[in-house]
Amino acid sequence: MIKIGIIIGSTRPGRVGESVSRWVLQVAQERKDAEFELVDIQDFNLPLLDEPLPASMEQYSKPHTKIWSAKIDSFDGYVFVTPEYNHATSGALKNAIDFLYREWNNKVAGFVGYGGLGGTRAVENLRAIVSELEIAHVRSQVALSLKTDFEDFSVFKPAAHQVKSVNKMLDQTIAWSGALKNLRETKIKNNA
Repeated sequence: MIKIGIIIGSTRPGRVGESVSRWVLQVAQERKDAEFELVDIQDFNLPLLDEPLPASMEQYSKPHTKIWSAKIDSFDGYVFVTPEYNHATSGALKNAIDFLYREWNNKVAGFVGYGGLGGTRAVENLRAIVSELEIAHVRSQVALSLKTDFEDFSVFKPAAHQVKSVNKMLDQTIAWSGALKNLRETKIKNNA
C-alpha cells in the first residue's frame, strides 16, 4: 500500500495550517488507494539546521535529525500543506526539508497552499525546492484563499469545490508514488 505523509508546514502560534491539514487528511481517508498520516513538523522540534555535514552525506549526528529521517523515509509521497509568507513557503518548512536529502529522493509531492492568493506563490517556491531534492511534483494543487475559504481570514471553512481539488491532487500524487516506488525498489535490487 502506498503511504503518503501530509506535512503541516507551519509552526506559527495560532496557525491555521493544522486545521487545513486535518481537513486534507479527512478527505484523503475517504479513499482506499493509499494510507495517509499527518506529520506535524512542530512535533520534531527541529532547530535551525544544526547538522555539521551536508544532508547528502547521510551522516546525521543529532537525535532529532535521525528521528525526522526515519519518519520521512517511511513514506512513498507527500502532501505539503504550506502557508504563504512573503511570496514563499514558511521558514520552518524549508528548514525541515533541508535537514534531509536521500529520504526525499525519487518520491512525489502534491501541494495544498493557503494565503491571500491561495498560497500559489508558496507552492511555486516549494516546487523549485523539491525539484533539487529529486522529488517529482504533480501539476494539480489545492489553492485555499483566505478570502473565500476562511471566515474572518482565520477560521477554516473550505468551499465545497475544494474537496474535488484535493482528490484530483491526490489522484496524481498516489499514481506517481506507485510508479516511483517501483523505480526505488528496482534500484535497490540492482544495487544489491
